[in-house]
Amino acid sequence: MLEPHCIVYDGHTPVSTGSDPAAALAEARRIDGFVWVALTQPARDDVYRLAHEFGLESFGVASALRTHQRSKLSRVGEHLFVVAQPATYDDAAETVECHEVDLFVGEHFVIAISPDGHVDLDRMRSLLDDHPQILDKGSLGILWATFEYVTRGYRDVLDDIEHDIDEIEEELFSGTEDVSRRIFALQREVIDLSHATSPLEDMLVRLQRIAEQKSHRDDAPAFRDLTDRAAYVDARVSSFRGTLDNALTIHSTIVDQRRNESMKEMTAQSIEQNDQVKKISSWAAIGFAPTLVAGIYGMNFRFMPELSWPFGYPFAIGLMVAVSAGLYAIFKRRDWL
Repeated sequence: MLEPHCIVYDGHTPVSTGSDPAAALAEARRIDGFVWVALTQPARDDVYRLAHEFGLESFGVASALRTHQRSKLSRVGEHLFVVAQPATYDDAAETVECHEVDLFVGEHFVIAISPDGHVDLDRMRSLLDDHPQILDKGSLGILWATFEYVTRGYRDVLDDIEHDIDEIEEELFSGTEDVSRRIFALQREVIDLSHATSPLEDMLVRLQRIAEQKSHRDDAPAFRDLTDRAAYVDARVSSFRGTLDNALTIHSTIVDQRRNESMKEMTAQSIEQNDQVKKISSWAAIGFAPTLVAGIYGMNFRFMPELSWPFGYPFAIGLMVAVSAGLYAIFKRRDWL
């Protein structure tokens, strides 16, 4: 684990920094300010030690030690426990990476924990440098910076996903073989992103009410703007899910149509082959009849009917013609010729 990074604020002014959370908390209480404590990849013992120094509830600590949680906001004793999930998008692999940041928020402190070390906590806090007036709200200002950082990061993720969905829509009608696998894989990533974004609007509405109660005002515009953004993000994610569901349905329909066309073509070929077989068989039968008669009369026997008959030859020729003509008429009537 890296050493805790502690910054004590007096209003919107940082007054000291260090790595001793207990001393920083004491100073924050003395000046009626608050302390920001950042922990990256902490061990369990470090979290429990910090919980003891800040008087955190054991239930909240146990929650913080469980990784891969969904976004949530809960009140644990006198403190707020917040889980947010910043996201990034790997365009080459078409995967959404949702990381986790846990926050304990009290009257005089904010403890931010990055369990896997992928969230830049200092960068998240640095958003307050551009909005120093937010720090006047105390620890709630840090919460605003957290959700500003998280929701702002979703923009690039959503734009990249939308670009890939546009490519999928083009591939649907181009006959790309693995488009169904791509749709299903991206749909799974969008569902994972939905787990991170869908609770945000409700969380921010609750934070807006908390901020209104603390400031004794009827409005908290900073959190209201974040609430609107969270609703927009969740709506886009939901629309992506709907689009990908429709894409799978359309792809299935196209595959069925192509399969039906292939079956229709195979059936037509089979019918054509059957017609050819009928014709060949019919002509073979017609040609076989004269051969049969000629074969019989070509046998080398002394005693055969009509051998000494003057009309034997014409009779044999006539018989061949008659049998062939009869077969032709039968096959023609049955539409084999």
